[in-house]
Amino acid sequence: MEVNSESSDCMRRVGLVYDDRMCKHATADGDHHPENPDRIRAIWKKLESAGIPQRCVVLNAKEAEDKHILSVHSKNHLNLIKNISSKEFDSQRNRIASKFNSIYMNEGSSEAAFLAAGSVIEAAERVARGELNSAFAIVRPPGHHAEQDEPMGFCLYNNVAVAASFLLNERPELSIKKILIVDWDVHHGNGTQKMFWKDSRVLFFSVHRHEFGCFYPANNDGFYAMTGEGPGAGYNINVPWENGRCGDADYLAVWDHILIPVARDFNPDIVIISAGFDAAIGDPLGGCCVTPYGYSVLLKKLMEFAGGKIIMALEGGYNLISLANSVLACVEVLLEDKPITGSSEAYPFESTWRVIQGVRQELSAFWPTLADELPKKLTSYKASPLQLLISSSDSEDESDIGLHIGAANLEVVVQDGLSKLKVDEDSHVVEGLQKPCAGSADRSPPKEVIWKTIPHRLFFGRDYSRSWGPGGVAFLHPEINTQDKAYVSLYRITLEQFNDVLLQENGSSYEISSPLLDLAALNSITDKQSILVEALKVGWYRNILYLGKECDIPILTLTCSQSDLEAFKSGKLPMSAPSKEYANTLIRGLTEGKQLSEEDAIAYMQEALTKPIVIPTP
Repeated sequence: MEVNSESSDCMRRVGLVYDDRMCKHATADGDHHPENPDRIRAIWKKLESAGIPQRCVVLNAKEAEDKHILSVHSKNHLNLIKNISSKEFDSQRNRIASKFNSIYMNEGSSEAAFLAAGSVIEAAERVARGELNSAFAIVRPPGHHAEQDEPMGFCLYNNVAVAASFLLNERPELSIKKILIVDWDVHHGNGTQKMFWKDSRVLFFSVHRHEFGCFYPANNDGFYAMTGEGPGAGYNINVPWENGRCGDADYLAVWDHILIPVARDFNPDIVIISAGFDAAIGDPLGGCCVTPYGYSVLLKKLMEFAGGKIIMALEGGYNLISLANSVLACVEVLLEDKPITGSSEAYPFESTWRVIQGVRQELSAFWPTLADELPKKLTSYKASPLQLLISSSDSEDESDIGLHIGAANLEVVVQDGLSKLKVDEDSHVVEGLQKPCAGSADRSPPKEVIWKTIPHRLFFGRDYSRSWGPGGVAFLHPEINTQDKAYVSLYRITLEQFNDVLLQENGSSYEISSPLLDLAALNSITDKQSILVEALKVGWYRNILYLGKECDIPILTLTCSQSDLEAFKSGKLPMSAPSKEYANTLIRGLTEGKQLSEEDAIAYMQEALTKPIVIPTP
């Protein structure tokens, strides 16, 4: 039943779509998952507590028709999602879902997917007809990752793409000829981009963490050089963050210096927002810092277009408090019945200005409004460089980071036997560690931890570290030797987080304004096999080794420089047995990781202590 607003006629008419049936989509085994029914329940509860539904037009959720899904998805894709919840798939459902990237399905998935897509269509059509000024579709599962023939990234059907195609192709009488799609989810909207790649009727804009292709969905589709093709050339705009922790100031700078100028020239007939809130402060997957106030201002700036005809469709957002507060702030902006309160005194990161200038240069051939260089006085206003205070390192500092950092598409090798360390649940300190480590700025857990053996020699050098006290710490011989074998645990983390590891492992205080290991260096290391980070000067672990790839993801580790290796061999640097606590930690890691028996692990350690270092002659 549709519920009309009690507001006066002079106020904006804002539609809301919410339906509990979309909560039926859940994990089959009941395990916790970030994309879960509580997301939309938390939003609706927050809106109800603020009296929002009474000031809006509450719309009935509707299931999308097959033909509308088929406007952007293949027949196979339609049928898969349509039938996956039926009883005939009960025994196969989990196996089928496991074939896709970050997808789960259950008995309620089909209905929820059709309702999500159909609800965005319903909201969009009502706004396009002029029955509503704007609308927010509180839907799940989200949609912007779903591609033409593949669900992925928690997304089954591409809800926003289905609705945009509906307006352009099914309702010509509504005169919607140009659509601006703004995707502010922290992840790149890869599916939506591909669906309108050659279509000049849709200006697709996505701002997202990218980190040189290492953040989900972990490819180069989200780079700013991806601008569209054929008639759609120039109508695809990507703003790829190089790092996490971007906040209000960074997003507002992008709005002011890229999106708003281009949108004015494009002059859309309607605006659809892929409204993910995983860039919100406190989100466990996003690692960014946008506040409800920030989202309010971003939305307010978009309301100058298309007479304020805006449809917002929920995408991501996994901190229930930030998610609900951010949605409430946005709906209040759509209602326009109270001023935006708040302020932001921060400046953008230097990397933000660098990205903005790169995007403007790439798009200037299509949008002359972006051709002028930004004034240096403007770009000089930037956040202070990230400063990390780092203790002298050893390989176990690396493992402590490995227990906290997270989750995109770079494999980092953490030295031997460390994936099963015992950690104090309150302090998150590795057992036996004398001095805790600061850890990475992004503390979400590794996406994956696996073991591998590599043809390198393990040895123990130095005789004291701040983290473990007296005793040597582990290093890998930089040179490959097929007669040697080292056991290493691989932590799948982001490029940004690897840079944090690199800094923390090298024993001093550094100011950085750009990554020590950027995409160019990452590409070159596959040929060079190693890179010595000169900026770190005297760090113990400033030599980055390339150890090949795992599932097409580069494997990196840190070890000593060649000059330090020669100093170990000559005796200028001491080689010492590890402390008892350190040795026990390594042995326990190897045994609990099911790599070696305790007896074999002790023998492995003993060989590392006694075998002389050999440096191959050129």
